[in-house]
Amino acid sequence: MEHVRVAIIGAGFGGIGLAIRLRQEGIGPVLVLEKADGIGGTWRDNTYPGAACDVPSHLYSFSFERKPDWSRRFGEQTEILDYLRHCTEKYEIEPRLSTEVHEAVFQDGRWLLTTSTGTVLADVVVSATGQLNRPAVPDLPGLETFAGKAFHSARWDHAHDLTGRDVAVIGTGASAIQFVPHVAEQAGSLTVYQRSAPWVVAKSDRTYGRWEHRLFAAVPAVQDLNRALMYTLLESRALGFVSWPGLLKTMERGSLKRLREEIADPELRRKLTPDYPLGCKRVLISDEYYPAVRRPHVEVVTDAVKEVRPEGIVTGDGTLRRADTLIFGTGFRATEFLAPMRVTGRDGTTLDEAWRDGAEAHHGIAVHGFPNLYLLYGPNTNLGHSSIVYMIESQIAYILGCVRSGRVLEVRAEAQSRFAATMRERSKRSVWTAGCESWYLTDGRNTNNWPGYTFAYRRATRRPDPADFQVLPAPRAAAVPDPAVPGGAAAQDLG
Repeated sequence: MEHVRVAIIGAGFGGIGLAIRLRQEGIGPVLVLEKADGIGGTWRDNTYPGAACDVPSHLYSFSFERKPDWSRRFGEQTEILDYLRHCTEKYEIEPRLSTEVHEAVFQDGRWLLTTSTGTVLADVVVSATGQLNRPAVPDLPGLETFAGKAFHSARWDHAHDLTGRDVAVIGTGASAIQFVPHVAEQAGSLTVYQRSAPWVVAKSDRTYGRWEHRLFAAVPAVQDLNRALMYTLLESRALGFVSWPGLLKTMERGSLKRLREEIADPELRRKLTPDYPLGCKRVLISDEYYPAVRRPHVEVVTDAVKEVRPEGIVTGDGTLRRADTLIFGTGFRATEFLAPMRVTGRDGTTLDEAWRDGAEAHHGIAVHGFPNLYLLYGPNTNLGHSSIVYMIESQIAYILGCVRSGRVLEVRAEAQSRFAATMRERSKRSVWTAGCESWYLTDGRNTNNWPGYTFAYRRATRRPDPADFQVLPAPRAAAVPDPAVPGGAAAQDLG
């Protein structure tokens, strides 16, 4: 049986970033397991037309691997995926592809992983599966009878030509905002089924000139300054998201002013006007969405979908609108962390059982009852205002501190409970609990977003606090860090 020091599940930003940092510190062997046939996670799966990031490129990248030649202010899917491929090649990270982890069981001080290609024994397991990897398709009556082509935006069917088609799009979230304008250019008719109107703000995207590429490459400090300015600008929004939601009123007024200017039809404008505070759901950025939905062959429908028939969709008022193509822009099952993998901890409790009332983890990283299991992009670490890569790098630093110890560590129940209570209390002041339904919430409780500032999270995770952990007996013949290895730490250290 293969035995590794660290097994990482997932080869997206989190898994690749952690594997690189472990390699830099001389910690190994490390095995990255990826269920798909390629790396990239979200940026491998989402190939729909218009797929791009809504965080500026220079901030949505690793701090230790700057890219001076981003083509645009907001990176597109292909360029982000190429960047991740570059990182794996440069740092010689070779994930084991087409290998899905079905089960992880903690026994005798180590983790036994059952995968689609065999079993692996690991001293430490890190889940880097992310939150946005399992498409959510609504359970609509009659969906199985639909006679046309149906697919989710994260599983885009590029072989299906949309030219002249009668297309129905269900959902108006972050993905739909990007692909709807492209579909509108091809389709004969397009019907967009909207449950609630999103807040849409200007994207202000642009291409970078060659002179900027040369400047960033020749003077790295300029790129550092650019990154710092972007971070500061985005972080300033957290004042409204997590502390004083009233500060977002200025953004609301600007968004509504833009809506009035771009949508002349009062009925369509009414449909596109949000009825909840800005930020309660994910704020979307686009310069193309409003021009797309005002086209004469595009209709926005706000009546609820009642059922799907072979020839189209029926809404609650009984109207049948024909469609031969159905595209779901309905997002992901973001609150089902680690699913469908079965994870069994120290006392035989599964993670599903431990999280039956909602997912929680200390700093979003460590879970009581599951020693030497760590999460990247776990509960309460998603963001509504800044770069998740910044958060991931903070988590990587924390996990490195735990792995360096060479011990079997389990976060104490009281530490996890204190953190969870803090998240609940802070969330009460945040905009995410302002009364709307969103994928940020589980039964009305914020289990996804970090209700604070990203610099505060980095400060809290700069090193693990030994008082938060209990040390369990070492397994037989446990691997002990070699002091001669760069980054190898004495067993008593957690920093």
